[in-house]
Amino acid sequence: MSLAAVGLADIEAAAARLRGHVLRTPCVESKTLSEIVGARLFLKFENLQFTASFKERGALNKLLALVAARDAGEIELRGVIAASAGNHAQGVAHHAQRLGLRAVIVMPQFTPGVKVERTRGFGAEVVLHGQTFDEAFAHAQRLAAEQGLTFVHPFDDALVIAGQGTIGLEMLQEQPSIDTLVVAVGGGGMIAGVATAARALRPELRIVGVQAERFPAMVNAIQGTQHAQGVSTIAEGIAVGHPGAITRAIVAERVDELLLVDEGDLEQAVLMLLEIEKTVVEGAGAAGLAALLHHRERFAGREVGLILGGGNIEPLLLAAIIERGMVRAGRLARIRVGARDLPGVLAKISAIVAEAGANIDEVHHQRAFSSLAAQGVEIELVLQTRNPAHVAQVVQRLQQHGLQASSY
Repeated sequence: MSLAAVGLADIEAAAARLRGHVLRTPCVESKTLSEIVGARLFLKFENLQFTASFKERGALNKLLALVAARDAGEIELRGVIAASAGNHAQGVAHHAQRLGLRAVIVMPQFTPGVKVERTRGFGAEVVLHGQTFDEAFAHAQRLAAEQGLTFVHPFDDALVIAGQGTIGLEMLQEQPSIDTLVVAVGGGGMIAGVATAARALRPELRIVGVQAERFPAMVNAIQGTQHAQGVSTIAEGIAVGHPGAITRAIVAERVDELLLVDEGDLEQAVLMLLEIEKTVVEGAGAAGLAALLHHRERFAGREVGLILGGGNIEPLLLAAIIERGMVRAGRLARIRVGARDLPGVLAKISAIVAEAGANIDEVHHQRAFSSLAAQGVEIELVLQTRNPAHVAQVVQRLQQHGLQASSY
């Protein structure tokens, strides 16, 4: 596929089509995050779109072009079908419903329930098939052939890429001082569009792609590496096993660097955006910030544009990320206390913990599975604390009262 398949004129045409149909999301500086990472950060809040993801830009651009071709008598349009882990699905479903089109969406079986239910809520026919995006993708193509539906590719389509590229136009118009763009990469649709716009408008701009370490398909394709692919990631929106042909060519030509981030980086980024920016972002949407946290030296002193690509995160996953983050920060701690099994011992321990300024979250008594003497009891406490130093103070206070105490 020629690089000429997508150019600035296509992105500008997409912007004209989408005007008034999708939100022109804010792109604003985060002073707190800028101080933390040592670079000036501008956040593009694509998680504020109606479907909570940038994906509806590309989906709608494609659908509008299909409807125009149908109305001109150029094609027959019985309906559309797409394969998606969730965000592309919602974009296609929502705008197909608006345009009066039948929509069938094939989603991997692991797709978070919040995305499945929202997609159904937009009137789409949802088919859950396969363990991976690639399996869902193959099944969607079979159904397209069987039912005469038009396939709307989530990333490897010139119209979809052009729609995603409108993000880059908006960012550079609103924040012209940006000298670096950091963009999450799955199949490559967003970075291909954004890079195309940026290279045309600001050729000197530095463009960096970010992939989850467990799904490094684009990195392997561009860099010739053989990083192993995992089976799951909290960034399921970019968990793509094979990049597109069009997107791969554009990334190779127009993107300066590709970086990998691990699950811990992604978790930390999700939590920081929640705590600092008070915004809910899914793992894929937080990939850009994860890269800045892990590779700070590469971005020091630069003016960086980050795209918060989506906010469709499973509530239970978000709860787990919050809890794990509190553990890492020493704000949730687990300690073990050994004592004589006497009346009032738990009240004594509780009083000591309270005096030390900690709050008890959970209590577990252990008698049978303890290494203590038969008269002893082992008490496990989960505490709400301030930081690791505070945890150490609580343990020390318990020890000063003659109790065996340790954190673990």
